[in-house]
Amino acid sequence: MGYPEKKPGGGFCYRDYLLWPEGERWELIEGLAYNLTPSPSRRHQEVSVALASQFFNYLKSGECKVYAAPFDVRLADSEERDEEIKTVVQPDIVIVCDLSKLDEKGCRGAPDLVVEIVSPTTAALDYKDKLLLYEKHGVKEYWIIHPVDHIVTVYTLQDNLQYGKPVVYSKEEEINSTILPSMIINLAEIFETGE
Repeated sequence: MGYPEKKPGGGFCYRDYLLWPEGERWELIEGLAYNLTPSPSRRHQEVSVALASQFFNYLKSGECKVYAAPFDVRLADSEERDEEIKTVVQPDIVIVCDLSKLDEKGCRGAPDLVVEIVSPTTAALDYKDKLLLYEKHGVKEYWIIHPVDHIVTVYTLQDNLQYGKPVVYSKEEEINSTILPSMIINLAEIFETGE
């Protein structure tokens, strides 16, 4: 199946999304459909698994849960019913600390931390559209990982509910998340798997 045919009178919603073939990965951002094929590169997947594993091991006995793509995050505007939601994304990694947001379909509401790993086809989406989207919906921390250049850009939600100036980390550095303050991520360990 190619790009879903545009519906007369408006964009797509979660009801439409659920009808698309299971073998394809899609995201909806404010009613617009984005096809996530082809699959991510080997390097992308190695970085994703390495980071998700560290999060999982750290959170095993904690109050937060970590999930890796494909995992639906439904970001609703006000009191939209589930089937009417116009934004459904599949971040590479999410951490959710408010477990009431979790259901069998995934997560309804903003995760506490979102990680997107950049690929050539998603760079503009990750750095622009998703940045604004995650800020709008109150994602407390947003990481953009560039697996080729070995950098991580971290945006943190401020008291004014906007992202402050990002902090950029290189392969030789460690990240201490504001969401998980006692956890330290050694980026050399994350990026060495993706060589």
